Amino acid sequence: MLDEALKGEIQTAYRRLLEGLELTPRYGQRLMIAEIARTLAGIQADEAGKRLSDEHVCVLEAGTGTGKTLAYLLAALPVAKARGKRLVVATATVALQEQVLHQDLPLLKTHSGLEFDFALAKGRGRYLCVARLDQALEGCEENPTLALFEQALDSGDDFQALAKAMGEAYGGGRWEGDRDAWPEAIEDAHWRRLTIDHRQCTNRRCGHFSACAFFRARRRLEGADVIVANHDLVLADLALGGGVVLPAPGECIYVFDEGHHLPDKAIEHFTHRFAVNGALRWLGTLKKSLTELNAALAVQPTLARLLATLPEALAALEPRLGEVFGLAHQLAELPEGAGDSAQHHRFPMGEAPQALRDQAAALVPVFAEMSRTLESMADILRESLDPEKSTGLPREQAEAWLPLVALLHGRALEAHALWLAFAEQDDPAEPPRARWLTFERFQGEPDLLISASPVSAASTLARHLWGSCYGAVVTSATLTALGRFERLQERAGLANRYRYQRLPSPFDYSRAVLSVPREAVDPGNREAHEAAILDFIGGLGADEAVLMLFSSRAQLRAVEKALPKALAERVLAQDRLPKRELIERHRARVDKGQGSIIFGLASFAEGIDLPGAYLTHVVITRLPFAVPDDPVGATLAEWIESRGGNAFMRISVPDASIKLVQACGRLIRKEADAGRISLLDRRVLTRRYGRALLDALPPFVREIDGVRQG
Repeated sequence: MLDEALKGEIQTAYRRLLEGLELTPRYGQRLMIAEIARTLAGIQADEAGKRLSDEHVCVLEAGTGTGKTLAYLLAALPVAKARGKRLVVATATVALQEQVLHQDLPLLKTHSGLEFDFALAKGRGRYLCVARLDQALEGCEENPTLALFEQALDSGDDFQALAKAMGEAYGGGRWEGDRDAWPEAIEDAHWRRLTIDHRQCTNRRCGHFSACAFFRARRRLEGADVIVANHDLVLADLALGGGVVLPAPGECIYVFDEGHHLPDKAIEHFTHRFAVNGALRWLGTLKKSLTELNAALAVQPTLARLLATLPEALAALEPRLGEVFGLAHQLAELPEGAGDSAQHHRFPMGEAPQALRDQAAALVPVFAEMSRTLESMADILRESLDPEKSTGLPREQAEAWLPLVALLHGRALEAHALWLAFAEQDDPAEPPRARWLTFERFQGEPDLLISASPVSAASTLARHLWGSCYGAVVTSATLTALGRFERLQERAGLANRYRYQRLPSPFDYSRAVLSVPREAVDPGNREAHEAAILDFIGGLGADEAVLMLFSSRAQLRAVEKALPKALAERVLAQDRLPKRELIERHRARVDKGQGSIIFGLASFAEGIDLPGAYLTHVVITRLPFAVPDDPVGATLAEWIESRGGNAFMRISVPDASIKLVQACGRLIRKEADAGRISLLDRRVLTRRYGRALLDALPPFVREIDGVRQG
């Protein structure tokens, strides 16, 4: 229940913010504040603050112009503080994360009267490891073989110059050890030598702990009322059990902005991969390094016993992985070796053939035993760093070899997870895992990548996120498909009992015309469709600011190539220029009164913001149906069809609806914006799903074949 004191605090903060920023209140924004406040304040909890109620999540579609960032901060922050919880704002893109951190939160703190502190949370891999930097500056590696395992190239003077500059900047307090804050791009090979993962880190046992960049950042999180993160970091923390990098889920109120990305992020997070020849390389290097490992570590009896088990495991793995490589080629009916481009072979319904499942079943216990061995070795090495514990191993030896042992432990765990996913039987009542093979070249050598992925993250999110958090808000400009929330619920594991609402937009959509012009044809005839696109471009005004969205790179290039020179000079095509430079050139042309046409693919349908005169015409060349030919999408479609469902209507049409709304949303970015949206795909008029797609769009003025509709 939203008590009067909390209600008054939120209302006062909102009034002060509007006055301070000289803004007028927006109806949709007020509704959003009220809905979030009611949901979160209505959560019932016991005396210890543990949530008891199960209507603790609200899902709000708030279109561009609603002012949703300030709305959810204004509503959720006072409730979080009153309940003794932390507010975690997770975004899907760096751009929005930076906006929340550097624009919205400072404005809220300055003008609302609310007292709070905020901090940015990033994974350990984004921060410098001071111990590794120290080793780099001294010109030594942790041990002779770690660089081989990490495939770090000999980067010579460039790396040493970078390490020296970083040492001076970090030691002088001019840089906080954040990769993203370094003034120049850092090569991945260089950064891998300067950072560390959670398995390799020795935490408080490290001699550089007090100066550690990651733990300094973690300490700032401890005092923060608002933590800005991203979807990946929240998912990674949950995978580790929660409360490892971020506060425990039960102590958090999460806000997932750009929430439509969360299901795909979750699926990717729980995908397992294994490169056969890559594994053979690191296993071979481990085999060659056993002499050095024994010389360095076998002085400790338990380590000596554990090391003695590795030769047998290696002897079992190497020939069996060779067999897997040959078997996979037979299954995919490919010749030995791999071509220049990656080739995929997906197993229908995710069912791997029995021969491959037998190989997986044999590999699981070997990698499980290797994982346990390496984990036990890493534990002993960590204990050896503790001055209060005596393991019989000198600290210097433990410190030198722990990074390597921890790295190998991580690789063995990843291998075990992949082979377990291939060996296990899927629950027949649940969607199957997708399983597939990819043949590719790595550094000129053929390799086989074996992958397994859930086709839905719904059950995982339902259990580990929504089921464990104190409260949550999911918001985005596009959460509904065909005007309903069912597709998101199905993909994100969101229960029916949660609160769902579409908030009204502040925009007057009658200022825009949605047109299906005479040039629109069925894109099934590729040549006729490309000719229609060319005809349409020829009829564009000379001074129009246009965003033309293509569904395939091949068609974009074909149309671009066929343009007459006069028109081609007005076109700025995606991938021909960096995105930032392309947008800057487009804006410069518009400022000069010249026409400009951007050719873009799907990423430009969501990531472009060109208000006012910078965009007056959006052209959608084809309905944005994604062909479910990726292994995950194809396996899910097969499963739906096998159960009597229609995968096209259940997946393809709802997903196309979301993408179409996003594409049309490029036009109206501010209240005074106006213009035209042209859809060059006649299927929207001739197919039975067309009306549903059109009706899910905002209430634009419609124009069919040049005739305005009632």
